[in-house]
Amino acid sequence: MQADPSGLLVVSVQGRDQKGVVAKFATYMAAHGLNIEDTEQQVVRGLFVMDMLVNLEGATVSATQIADELNVLGRELGMEVRIADRRQRQAKRIVILVSREPHCLRELGNKLHNRELPGNCVGVLANHGDLGPMAEQLGLKFSFHPSGKSADEKAAHFKWLAAQLDELHPDLIVLARYMQILPEEIVSRFAYRIINIHPSLLPHFPGANPYRQAFESGVRVTGCTAHFITNALDEGPIILQDVFHIQVGKDTAAKVRERGLNAEASTLCRAVGYFLNEELVVAEGQVVFKAGISSFVDPEPK
Repeated sequence: MQADPSGLLVVSVQGRDQKGVVAKFATYMAAHGLNIEDTEQQVVRGLFVMDMLVNLEGATVSATQIADELNVLGRELGMEVRIADRRQRQAKRIVILVSREPHCLRELGNKLHNRELPGNCVGVLANHGDLGPMAEQLGLKFSFHPSGKSADEKAAHFKWLAAQLDELHPDLIVLARYMQILPEEIVSRFAYRIINIHPSLLPHFPGANPYRQAFESGVRVTGCTAHFITNALDEGPIILQDVFHIQVGKDTAAKVRERGLNAEASTLCRAVGYFLNEELVVAEGQVVFKAGISSFVDPEPK
């Protein structure tokens, strides 16, 4: 890897908590002339998470050798190690899955275009062609394959989807109102790398028509949930939630849904941003926020 011209690298470490981890990484840095300028670390539910800002000035080894040797050290400790240039935005590859609802795709596309989200959308995949023109306007590559209602049609759609994902190699899959239940093999392959927006405050009102469920139940508050997908429907780790009030006896079901759609797009975009900036991890089935490399990365000029 090539080093940042400023001579600063961000080293991220994650794994099972154990004695001596900080000391071993610090010892490596000192032995090779590296200075640790800043560090953020925490232990949550037995998971150790650390981000370090390392100055290369005076280093006795190259950035490439540092990356290789720190990865070896990480494997010895059972830790995952990631290294990035301080000024390099993490342009992770994103695939967006959609159906017919436009609001989430519109918001994601605009934020990606305006560089408010540091990612690269490599494809929009759909089970209907309705949002093709919107994707084109946003400068996003669009493809679709109908899913139909029969088991054979759905199987054909998911076979097509799996092949598309094989070609696109996404770091993150965003379900922007995709309205389909992904097969287990896709969910397992991209564990904790698929973010969905669900139109209720999970675990309340899972499944279909949640806004109508909320309206008919008489609750005074509902909202939406951005969460990771697992093979248990609507039970994956929650990232973010947003709420709004229902004026029982005054609001209509359509009004409740309208308020929900307005909240969904912004909540989903915020959750995607946390993932792209590496500001969250999953520990024992729950999302934990951390400083992430964004705290060490210079803002990218717009």
